[in-house]
This record gives sequence, C-alpha cells and structure tokens, in this order.
Amino acid sequence: MIAASEPILGIANLSVSVRGEEGEREVVSDLSLTLSRGETLCIAGESGSGKSMTALAIMQLLPQPAARISSGKVHLGDTDLTILDERRMRRIRGNRIAMIFQEPMTSLNPVLSIGRQLTESIEAHTSLSQSEARQRAIEALKAVRISEAESRLKQFPHELSGGMRQRVMIAMALALEPDVLIADEPTTALDVTVQGEVLELLRDLQRQHGTSVILITHDMGVVAEMADRVIIMRHGRMVEEGKTADIFARPQAGYTRELLAAVPRIGSGIGRQESRSAETATPANVADVKDLHVRFDLHGGFFGRVTRRVHAVEGVSFSIAPNETLALVGESGCGKSTTAKALAGLVPYSGDIAIGGRNLSGLGRDERKAVRRDVQMIFQDPYASLDPRMRVGDLVAEPLLIHGIASKEERSERVAALFERVGLSADQMELYPHEFSGGQRQRVCIARALALRPKLIIADESVSALDVSVQARVLDLLKELQREFGVAYLFISHDMAVVENISDRVAVMYLGQIVEMGTRDQVFSNPRHPYTRRLIEAVPVPDPAQRRSRFARLDQEIPSATRRIGEAPLKLALRDVGNGHLVAAEG
Repeated sequence: MIAASEPILGIANLSVSVRGEEGEREVVSDLSLTLSRGETLCIAGESGSGKSMTALAIMQLLPQPAARISSGKVHLGDTDLTILDERRMRRIRGNRIAMIFQEPMTSLNPVLSIGRQLTESIEAHTSLSQSEARQRAIEALKAVRISEAESRLKQFPHELSGGMRQRVMIAMALALEPDVLIADEPTTALDVTVQGEVLELLRDLQRQHGTSVILITHDMGVVAEMADRVIIMRHGRMVEEGKTADIFARPQAGYTRELLAAVPRIGSGIGRQESRSAETATPANVADVKDLHVRFDLHGGFFGRVTRRVHAVEGVSFSIAPNETLALVGESGCGKSTTAKALAGLVPYSGDIAIGGRNLSGLGRDERKAVRRDVQMIFQDPYASLDPRMRVGDLVAEPLLIHGIASKEERSERVAALFERVGLSADQMELYPHEFSGGQRQRVCIARALALRPKLIIADESVSALDVSVQARVLDLLKELQREFGVAYLFISHDMAVVENISDRVAVMYLGQIVEMGTRDQVFSNPRHPYTRRLIEAVPVPDPAQRRSRFARLDQEIPSATRRIGEAPLKLALRDVGNGHLVAAEG
C-alpha cells in the first residue's frame, strides 16, 4: 500500500505527440503534476487544451499509431506505466486506476446487458465466481443510488436515461475500488440537476473509499464545487496551478481570468434592462401557441398494436413578441425540443400554432413553405447539422436557393455579408465544416438561420456543447443580432445560468407541461414552483467560498410521460400569481 503522505500518481515532463498530414505536433507539452490519496485534482481548460489526451496517456489508451508519448513518465505509486506492455497494463486498468468517459452511450456496449458489462470487469480482475461477481455488481449499482438494482442488470443501455447510464459507468469504474479515478467531462451532457446528483455521488464515494480523483472539465462552476487543487491548461501546456480558493480569488494567468470572467452566474442578470427596438410596440406576436399536444404511439404485442402513448407535450400555451427572447427550460425528456419541432412544423401536433398571426392549420403546401421562412432553427450540435460534403458558403446560401430568393451573385454577396456579421471572413466561405472549430461552426449555423431574415429563431441547446468562453461570445452575438435585426428567439436550454443571461421571459417545462412562466426577474428572484427552485439550486456556483455541503436531488425518479392507452395523463393548470407570473397546480 502507498503511504497517505506520498503522491499516489505522479506525472513528470509528459509530452504527447500526434502525427497528421502536416507531420507530428505536440498536443501535450512538458506536463508535470502529482495526485495525493483522497485528493480531487481538476484539470480545466477549453477543447483542444490537452486535457483528455493527458487522461488517455495516463491510462495508456492513446489512439495508435497516430498518438504516442514522446517523452516523460507516468508513475502509479512505484510503477512506471509508460514501460508496461498491454498485458500488464490490463491488470492495472479498472483494478487500480479507472476512467469515466464523457458520453456513456458510446462507452457502453449497446448489445450487452448492464449486468454482463459490470460482471465482465469484476471477473477479469478478481477470482470471484459468477454469482459473487453478480452480487458485487448489484452492490455497485446500489452504491450509485440506482433503484431496483437487481432488475437493472437485465436491461440494456438504451433502456436507461442519460443520468442512469452515467451512474452505471461510475458503478463500473468503482466496483473494484481503484486507487485513482479519472472522470473526463462526466457531467457535460447531463441536465443541471442530474449533474448535481452525479457530482454529489462522486464526493460521497470518494469519502467512503478514499479514492483519488482527476476531474477533467471546462465548467468552472464544477471546478469550484469539487476541486482541492486546479490545473489550468491551454494549447497543451499548463498555464496555472494551485489551490482552488487561490485560483478563483487571485488568478495569475490572463487566460485563467478570461475563463472565470466568461462563466455565467445566477443572479447576474436580475434587474438588467435590455435595450429594445421600436418593434417591441408592435401588437401582433411573432408566434402564438395555444393548447399544443404532441403524442407518439408505441406499438407492442404480437400484432404490433398501439399499447402505450408518449405524452411528449400536453396543453402547452405561450406567445413570443417581436424582439423578445422566451427561454424554455427543463430537463431532458420534458418536451422542450418536441415543442420547438412542432413550432417549426417538423412533427405532427394538435392545437393551434400561429406565426405572424397566420394559423398553420389548414395552410396549403406553398403557404406553409412561405410561413416557414419566418421560423428558423439553430441546433445543439453544429457539426451534425451541417452537411460535411458541402462548403459552408453553399450551406448558408441553401435556404435562399430553396426559396428562390435573389440571383446567384446577390446570394453570394448576402452570404459574404452574413459571414462578416457573425464574426467570420468571406474567405472562409470555401471551407468545409470540419475545417472550423466548434464555436465557428455554430456561427455558420447562426448565419444560415439569418439568411432568410426570419422573425423567429429557435435556438435548441445551441450553446450547451460549447466551451465557456466560446459560449459567452455566441450569446453576445445572439443579443447583438437581436438588437440589429429585431429577431425574436425561442431559447431552449437546461442551463439556468445561461437562461438568466439571455432571456426576457422564462417558461419552465416538466413532463410535457409548463409549470411556471413569467419574466426573468419573476422566475429567478421569486421562483414559485418547487421544480423551478430545484433547477436553480442545482446550478454550480463558480465560487469555492460558496461550495455547498450537499447538492439538490430528487427523492425519487421523475415519472414517465408514457401512459397506457386509456390512462389519463397528469393534468396541471396554470394560475396567475401576479403580473402575469404563472404557476401550475395539479388539477
């Protein structure tokens, strides 16, 4: 065993090189660090800073043959991991050092049950029998607070929610009680409440087992909540290192100060007055949604009959005025994106949707196409929403071509102007999506959404996958464009700090229904619904001095929106609690 006073993990002068078309380049340069037993060390920085490559180098999982450790040592206790062959390294992975990856769905085998994947690693590293390994797996699932652990062993990854899958990954990593746990962006893709529960779970398990944790993240709020020490990385190099309280109170590097300044903070937007154009006084709303329902049938049984129905959206009503930002917030599965798709005419629905005063019901194909010019979308993943075979200039011009707007030369001029407006150069129009960074690709998507000069832009989790500084720049760009063009936004997010930064009004969704709606100040200064309060309380505070002893968590899982045929859905009724501040009560 390693003495508590000694570092359990040490990295000395580590450099990692990657070979590409233009030759070999360093992605991690001369990195040195130590990790003590029971300590949480956060490695923070933006995409491309070398955080994940450092983790893969520690685990000896660098993609071969493109990447290699060009110099340096990685010691786990007295063992130099860099000189071990694959057979000896397999004994250490999972047993003494384990890793939780960012996206659990890509880390779990979709064709193997949860139980098989859990027991596989236990049997590989211990002499336990199959039944004993199964019992250890059940105990591991219970440790990460998964209900009905025994029955979960029979399920497959796709049958679990994102938060549940991440808990399975944690259970798998901690089943053998490793000395070191590396968590690579373990909460980036999770809702804020699930994120809080996962982070609390990591802290509880760390206290119980004395595990040392390397937490890799770009979320400075998570750093403030979790870290004992922090390493800030940029372009593969360490730019600053120190105790968490010191880094946040007295950052020395300019890059660290930029990261901290870019973090959205709850409370910073309350009372802020945004400048509005004269269009605010226009009586007609850009969009009116009344009693919207979206339901999906599920087939089952031998004859494939409809046996259940997903009540994705139930009785949702709201309006959006010109030059206004309405934020639609809630956790995954609450119906936010389905509502957006119905508003854009992408899914069948019942109820009334009017764009610019024109009800979409009963419109012919040509009329509907004309109305769609007024509603455009910006999706969460810019890379997935851009055709990789087309140049970005053609992608931005495509809406103009589809609607027969302007000549070829005029389209080219308009696209060039849009590129300049979103902070790109006209020279970049000839490039392909893969030649841009994530933030630049999202700017291309914003330019494409603006091409038709719409009245409403639906931004569906448009900044959730971006680094914090890139996120801040994109949010500033959206606000600038709103002031310039008078466009209205339906801004969909689960990040309450971001919502407070950009919204005029806020609607909170739960189980397909709006449970609270009001102005930004009403909802954030005086949240009336318990679910809204839980969303706000779960946001990590980027200040170690305000670190919470416990995270907000549910006493039980959120109910399912799926109902058997004939079974009535949960019915909520909105009531006015003053000045248009609406709160739902069960009715």
